[in-house]
Amino acid sequence: MNIVIDQGNASAKVALFDKDKLMMSFMFKPLREAQMEKILNQFSPRYGILSAVADLSPSVIDLLRKRMERFIELDTQVSLPVQVMYRTPETLGRDRLAAVVGAQSLYPHRDILVIDAGTAITYEILDASGKYWGGNISPGMTTRFKSLKSATKRLPLLDERGDLPNIGYDTETAIRSGVVTGITYEMDAYIDEYKLKHPELFVFLTGGHSFYFETKLKNPTFADVNLVLRGLNRILNYNVKD
Repeated sequence: MNIVIDQGNASAKVALFDKDKLMMSFMFKPLREAQMEKILNQFSPRYGILSAVADLSPSVIDLLRKRMERFIELDTQVSLPVQVMYRTPETLGRDRLAAVVGAQSLYPHRDILVIDAGTAITYEILDASGKYWGGNISPGMTTRFKSLKSATKRLPLLDERGDLPNIGYDTETAIRSGVVTGITYEMDAYIDEYKLKHPELFVFLTGGHSFYFETKLKNPTFADVNLVLRGLNRILNYNVKD
């Protein structure tokens, strides 16, 4: 059994895989040593992998190193099942890379766009030959709501819950519709643009707001909130041979 850890900006996701099958997953804010020790004692995974875009407690990392037959911290030295064409791989977010690998594991030999709708919204392109070309980063939905509050004197802090008219009829609906509709237009525009070069493009949505936007886009997409976890497990299996 494998244990996979995705330490994001806001939380840590922990998943257990039996080969390629996702058995169960957990979310922690934050992930503590006692929580990890309980999981290790209960399931006794042999191999583990960590992707971190934010700091994870050193005690948790030490525990994993001690308890795992092999434990991998995803960095630029780890072998990958895709060819990275990104010009600065040392600055590439590990979650971005894992999402691409996860998409390829589900739909190999396809031109793929991965949209990760989390704290940031990322757009990643992988072609059918297995070359990852990079992508773009923009503010996520919650980030946009927070920035309007912090960068202005009078605008309130809102979220996506509530009325969503085409044209805002008061300040709250103007903010909500502006943020949500703006992101929807942005995503659809990226998909339309990339389809000009890749007509058979397959589009994945992942991240905390993936299912929210899946129903709002005019382009067909496939939402999988566990895409990064699947990718990390694929990378782990690629590096560990039984």
